[in-house]
Amino acid sequence: MKVLLINGSPHKDGCTYTALEEIAKTLKEEGIGSEIYQVGTDVEACRACYACAKLGRCVINDRVNDFVDYAKDFDGFIIGSPVHYASACGGVTAFMDRAFFSCSKAGKIETFLHKPGAAIASARRAGTTATLDQLNKYFTITQMPIISGRYWNMVHGATPEQVKQDLEGMQNMRILARNMAWHLKCKEAGEKMGVPMPKEEEITFTNFIR
Repeated sequence: MKVLLINGSPHKDGCTYTALEEIAKTLKEEGIGSEIYQVGTDVEACRACYACAKLGRCVINDRVNDFVDYAKDFDGFIIGSPVHYASACGGVTAFMDRAFFSCSKAGKIETFLHKPGAAIASARRAGTTATLDQLNKYFTITQMPIISGRYWNMVHGATPEQVKQDLEGMQNMRILARNMAWHLKCKEAGEKMGVPMPKEEEITFTNFIR
């Protein structure tokens, strides 16, 4: 079993990475593999063109398509983002919008469907809960169980060194990792015992304005 840790920060080795690294260490202790995936910068936003439904992939030919193909082999996901203006940073928002939307429209929803997900936020001071709420919506619309820690999944600090001084925040990263490992092991045990996945229904769309 392995978990993909998505670093949505434009800084490869910054505060968000520091929190994800703590998670990775704890997952390893629990016998769960992990990898930190760097989103990077210059990610183009979704065009809402719906071409992915015809092409089977996003029409914008960049790392998002490679990510979707790569992500299908992971059993769980943790998305990390710094706080920019009390919300997730623009790069990870554009990235996840296109990744999740193209998967759903291109018939690749199994990449994420029913796999556990978690979000973490890194901030100097505030805006973390709004960021977590934003990121968690990718999971809830994709029927992904949300994994929590003992507190809201956040760390504070303006530098990686300051993040490490946030003892409660770093502890919660470890608790989150253990909860993710526990869920994955329970899911695996259930599958071995023949517990079926939830029954799927055809989606019924109801518009507010008819």
